[in-house]
Amino acid sequence: MVKLDQVTKYYGSFQALNGLNLQIDKGELFGFVGPNGAGKTTSMKIMAGLLACDGGTLWIDGEQVTPGSGSWREKIGYMPDFFGVYDNLKVMEYMEFYASIYGRENDRRYLYELLDRVGLAERGEVYVDHLSRGMKQRLCLARTLIHDPLILILDEPASGMEPRARYELKEILRQLSIDGKTILVSSHILPDLSEMCTSIGIIEKGKMVVKGTVEEILSTFSEANPLLMTFTGGQEAGMRILKEDPRTRNIASRGSNVSVLFNGGEEEEADLLAKLIAGGARISAYRRAEGSLEALFLKLTDKGDENANA
Repeated sequence: MVKLDQVTKYYGSFQALNGLNLQIDKGELFGFVGPNGAGKTTSMKIMAGLLACDGGTLWIDGEQVTPGSGSWREKIGYMPDFFGVYDNLKVMEYMEFYASIYGRENDRRYLYELLDRVGLAERGEVYVDHLSRGMKQRLCLARTLIHDPLILILDEPASGMEPRARYELKEILRQLSIDGKTILVSSHILPDLSEMCTSIGIIEKGKMVVKGTVEEILSTFSEANPLLMTFTGGQEAGMRILKEDPRTRNIASRGSNVSVLFNGGEEEEADLLAKLIAGGARISAYRRAEGSLEALFLKLTDKGDENANA
């Protein structure tokens, strides 16, 4: 449905995208993750037709995007991270204003259906200025749906929302995905993405670092998860061994419970446990923590920063 092949983009001498490859299949709810400046918004603007790439190729629904081509734009619904709402308009007036672009300003029933999808059907006669931030963001999503696009590109739609509003937005996006929309959503709220997305992509320095389902990614990068252990004796000796091991970092203890980031696979984990026991430590529990998208994100972006500074 959406494909970027070796896409590059420069702002002056700064390279924002460095041969970015990305493919999102029909019906996916794709989470786009990356630190500030990684290239997320630039990529999304290129997909929405707001920026031209300097190199590479873009396909939308099987159509190669070329200078002057435009039929593919009708398939895109784009919600920017900073969007305009006209506070002196009522909610329905706001919808009618944007619907007039598509000749649907007189179709109030349709516009109320869109407002109902985002939980704002009863707010049609309320001034936009009286809406909460979360409601304004849902209103912007309703506006994005006016022309019934196949693909939704949503840049930080949950930014600044309180937990209840974020939950409601997640449910709306899940339902839109079930209804057949292909959705690309960026967010810094990684637990939300891991809960609702069918797949995730992590971008760093303008390149795709990893892509796949959350389960696939976490199983591939299980070393991002800390080792957890519980000491019943010899903790002082065990802590000394951990600190001296070059594969360990970020050692933290709370009472008899210790967590440590450890660069090694299962064989290395077994060797470390044997080393601890041989050194006098008594350990009743020893395992990898369950994977989290946050831990993986920090590991991958931290690695990128280290390489940049090398």
